[in-house]
Amino acid sequence: MSNSVDAIVNAQGRQLTLSGPELERRFAALWLRERAPDSETLDTQTGQRLIEAAQLPLDLAIESAVVDGETLHLAFSDGHRTAFALPALLAEDRPPRDASRGTVSDEHELWDAGLSALPQADFAAALGDDRALLALLEDLQRYGFVRVAGVPTEEDGMQALIDRIGPLRRTNWGGIADVKSVANAYDLTMTQRGLEPHTDNPYRDPIPGYIWLHCLSNAAEGGDSTLVDGFMAARRLRQEDPAAFDCLTRLAPGFRYVDATTRLESEGPLIELDGHGRLTRVRFSNRTERVAAYEAETLERYYAARQRFHALITDPALTVHLKLAPGEMLIMDNYRLLHGRTAYQLEGGVRHMRQGYVDRDSTASRRQVLRHALAGSASANDDAPGTDDQTLAGAQGGQP
Repeated sequence: MSNSVDAIVNAQGRQLTLSGPELERRFAALWLRERAPDSETLDTQTGQRLIEAAQLPLDLAIESAVVDGETLHLAFSDGHRTAFALPALLAEDRPPRDASRGTVSDEHELWDAGLSALPQADFAAALGDDRALLALLEDLQRYGFVRVAGVPTEEDGMQALIDRIGPLRRTNWGGIADVKSVANAYDLTMTQRGLEPHTDNPYRDPIPGYIWLHCLSNAAEGGDSTLVDGFMAARRLRQEDPAAFDCLTRLAPGFRYVDATTRLESEGPLIELDGHGRLTRVRFSNRTERVAAYEAETLERYYAARQRFHALITDPALTVHLKLAPGEMLIMDNYRLLHGRTAYQLEGGVRHMRQGYVDRDSTASRRQVLRHALAGSASANDDAPGTDDQTLAGAQGGQP
């Protein structure tokens, strides 16, 4: 690679082009300056920037660029000199190209009722083996949910695995809370009624990222879980009714939860896009939505769009049904998955679930740390002494 890469300074020094066989990459001079991988620019221990990038001169230019072997040497107009490892520079992420609104990340695999096999994991394996834990987290990212078997049927039986990823997100309901029918219920989850497809807690800021639902007993008649890929529903809406899709990405209804000790309010669109137009979150909570008193024409468009979206998220063709058994749990992406349940009758037996939340940042961090660590151990030598899964798990502990 090194002998065939040319460094060309152009645009009055404001841009660098690296070219070669099957290679054409352009980098802005200011970007290269603020990302300079040297001890004057970055702290050697933390990797955090030492210079104030916002104070770099906007007319900064590259004065010289030389490729020597696999190293790119640069001199800038502010007098700074640095060197980049070419492989690392070329591996830098590029922002995704702006595509049609409603596209999804390559890491997501959309699904419907025809999903041939549910993503599965084993509790003990994920607890003791980093590769098994990474496989669980990769499936969670890919499909938006994972069914985990072998969970201890104790009230806080899932806590040990949460601690491998966590921390547990505490709310006004505490940490891990009961989901079962009770007298004087303060939330509809604590009744026997069926629950429509929804996302949890859109009235919080931040919204909990992942729902952990653990089954202790499920002998009641009914009480099946329903799962819908919200990104699939949103994509279908975009294809079938672009105007409705656009409306639901722009108008942001409010959501509210109130009880004797808590008042929570937030807002956000039912379909949320990131800065590149990709699907990043869905919200739907009929029980807690509170739409402001917009003009009649605006509300007519919104209500019609919401109805179209609701028809999709309740469509049997998009819905997966399953009934959790004692010792099983679901981990669900609350930014993507809509979940619900069928009504149940207690005459057939007890239905007792336990539920907790884990935030997105710690979950994403754990997945990335495991990816990096296991890729490193594999490249060194999978069979080398001291690099087994148990050693890696012990070294990393519960938090990255």
